[in-house]
Amino acid sequence: MGAAIGNGITAGRARVLKTPDQANLLKEGEILVTETTSPDWDPVLKKVAGIVTNNGGRTSHAAIIARELGAVAVVGTTNGTYNIEDGEMITICCAEGKTGMVYRGKLEWTETVSDVSKTHLPVHPKAQLIIADPGQAFKLSMFPNHGVGLMRIEFIIANQIGIHPMALVHFNRVLDEQERVKIAHLTAGYADKKAYFVDKLVQGVATIAAAFYPKDVIVRMSDFKTNEYAGLIGGRYFEPKEENPMIGFRGASRYYDDHYRDGFLLECEAMKVVRDEMGFNNIKLMIPFCRTVKEGQKVIDLMSSCGLKRGLNDLEIFVMAEIPSNVLLAEEFAEVFDGFSIGSNDLTQLTLGIDRDSALIAGLFDEQDAASKQLIVMMIQKANKLKKVGLCGQAASDSETFTRLLVETGIDSIAFNADALIKGIENINDALKSCKNKSQPSAV
Repeated sequence: MGAAIGNGITAGRARVLKTPDQANLLKEGEILVTETTSPDWDPVLKKVAGIVTNNGGRTSHAAIIARELGAVAVVGTTNGTYNIEDGEMITICCAEGKTGMVYRGKLEWTETVSDVSKTHLPVHPKAQLIIADPGQAFKLSMFPNHGVGLMRIEFIIANQIGIHPMALVHFNRVLDEQERVKIAHLTAGYADKKAYFVDKLVQGVATIAAAFYPKDVIVRMSDFKTNEYAGLIGGRYFEPKEENPMIGFRGASRYYDDHYRDGFLLECEAMKVVRDEMGFNNIKLMIPFCRTVKEGQKVIDLMSSCGLKRGLNDLEIFVMAEIPSNVLLAEEFAEVFDGFSIGSNDLTQLTLGIDRDSALIAGLFDEQDAASKQLIVMMIQKANKLKKVGLCGQAASDSETFTRLLVETGIDSIAFNADALIKGIENINDALKSCKNKSQPSAV
């Protein structure tokens, strides 16, 4: 058993693998069983029926990708690779609450089909989607929604690009001959290797922008950690080795630093093409893991120098509120950005001092911890007086009580993973009814 991701059931042959290098052994419809996953696994995860990992919690890479792809996953089993035999038929069940179960053999179950067209979409707060895979965009756009509250571009970089952006800018620094051949093969047809990165990123982002147009699509600029970036082709030549990448060289700190600045400029070029040349001005941008106001201003100035200026062609640039400093200095951050999106996973991590990549303390991670909720409420209350504020996180779909707290505090939007959208909308509607009943005078 482990943490359940989603609420489905699936069965298939177990394929026990140690590294992504063994991905060729994984067949369509099988269940991947491994220690843990990273972006290196992303290209093969599209064909799995399910995922079982020894390590990780509900906010781990495996959990995030499973939700994105609509796959059933049980993470943090601790012993899955030891107790499950390669090739045996197993059933994984996430339909019994937060605990996911793995059973030997193929069990029988009954599926229920829901008509999502009858789902009532609230006016406020907005119910938005979290999305990363362009291949899912047009299908998901048919669901009731107010657009995309968080688009992760890491999925496009890992799957459709595959190459570290700095390896394209500084190809001469890639010394391994096999990696040089891979890069040359992937970029064949492009006179400039940098154009390959921009073109592929443009294609992915524009697909999602088109699917949801004219609704807002908030694109978060890259937020790989150093260990994840190092896994891209050529990445090891440009990434430092950190003891704790989760709170290391990530997010805004990378963008203006010489170690990644040229890569970030490619991201900016792609966003400018999508917005200004292709006309998708429903694309808004968001900066992750911005530690200080000064750092935020540096990034805004750099983006402006690339033609991504706040207010130009209706461009809005938001900041993730996922560090306690973002909450405590909300007034100052509001002078630099157009709004906030609360990243409850990282905010909880930094509030409780938990590395959410650590399996040893994964059980302590709780977005609904009193301290975490207090910071979230504080952020919403401050932002209500300043700018727009939304939230991206799992808790709102897991808990009607948590959703009611967000609604009562006055949040503007909540973004859900696709597998949790309908339940999340139901939680919002129930919370709105509760608020309405509270505001009505009692009968005498």
